Amino acid sequence: MNKKVVSVLMAGALCSTMLVGCGGKKAATNNSGNAGNKAATTKKTELKYDGEIKVWVADNAVDFTKDEIQKFQDKNSGLKNAKFTVEPVGEGDAASNMITDVEAGADVFTFAQDQTARLVSAGALEEVEAGNAAQLKKDNDEGAVKAGTVGKKMYAYPITADNTYFMYYDKSVVTDPTDLDKILADCKAANKKFYFAVDNGWYQTAFFFGAGCKLTYDTDDKGNFTKCNIDYASDKGVAALKAMATMAGSGAWANGADASKATDVAAIVDGTWDSATVKQLFGDNYACAKLPQFTGGDGKKYQMSGFSGYKLLGVKPQEDADKLAVCDALAAYLSSGDVQLDRFKALGWGPSNLEARKDDAVTKDAAMMAVFEQMKLDQTQGQYPGDYWSTAEGLGGDIVQGNITASTSDDDLMKTLQTFQDTCKSYAK
Repeated sequence: MNKKVVSVLMAGALCSTMLVGCGGKKAATNNSGNAGNKAATTKKTELKYDGEIKVWVADNAVDFTKDEIQKFQDKNSGLKNAKFTVEPVGEGDAASNMITDVEAGADVFTFAQDQTARLVSAGALEEVEAGNAAQLKKDNDEGAVKAGTVGKKMYAYPITADNTYFMYYDKSVVTDPTDLDKILADCKAANKKFYFAVDNGWYQTAFFFGAGCKLTYDTDDKGNFTKCNIDYASDKGVAALKAMATMAGSGAWANGADASKATDVAAIVDGTWDSATVKQLFGDNYACAKLPQFTGGDGKKYQMSGFSGYKLLGVKPQEDADKLAVCDALAAYLSSGDVQLDRFKALGWGPSNLEARKDDAVTKDAAMMAVFEQMKLDQTQGQYPGDYWSTAEGLGGDIVQGNITASTSDDDLMKTLQTFQDTCKSYAK
């Protein structure tokens, strides 16, 4: 595929200094301006395209994205006749739709980072040009950059760093949000519940990773799973599983992570997407914190960890070099620091851009500060086979159903974890 390289000067645009396009020689740039926010070039090569470009974003981001694209288009006279269509396709559906029919899919689309490998394998992502990738690595959270990388190649533009879980709590009930034992005791005394989804493979890693276990998959450059790195079948895995079972038997625990469905709740492990709901639940007693410590089955204290995730922008490979250049420039613009900050103010999406995070609007947001504190403890969620999630659901389901309890022997817990571990390994070939 021929790839046209352009250096785009978008006067007044809130965009990182990036090379636009893939392959070929680099466009000349200078280093003036605020890195991560202002585009600066010594030579302008105008974008020219009058065809259609399809963009997929989450439903609640459609209007915001349309407004930003209009700004982008206004700054580039060569795009005045181009037609940008923004459609509501959420991050969870975008990858599946793209993989089903790449040709009919969007030209620029948002997706969750755990879909990167699948999209690469399906040929649905254009590799980010080396110069662009270098700037993205400089401007953004390291985990967000890793989320858009498969093998040694970067395939996506980070736009958020907020897809993790932390703890919301009612500060009139919970006196010490740092310790799970105390949280459960406070909840029980107030006839309230601590909500934690043990039968969800995303949330349950908080215990296993907190105890020091690992569970990752290696992929090749085509997105194929080549190796599973896991040590759940170990003393630390037993300590984590028993701690989960002990929590379940405390009389103050409820399974779940959806604040809208929680009743008699005093604390819940959830994400920023439920912040408005939790604020209504707790009112003036609304508070947020990183996840607490827990007591393992071995009697030791462990700090809960878990997964961190990101939203990314992908560009579909194009045969038309002019269209590819526009798609790359648009992705660079929509992922820039200033647009990330505007997106946070409009939608509450936490920025991955390091400069944007310093803004007062971000630093004064209690949920966002809890997110950033939690992400320091987390593991960036890489690529996981689809079967992993159902297998993890079964493991946690045994706790929910009472098949695993605090009195289950360590030997039986080890056997359960060995089966789980062997099954997870079988998904890498």
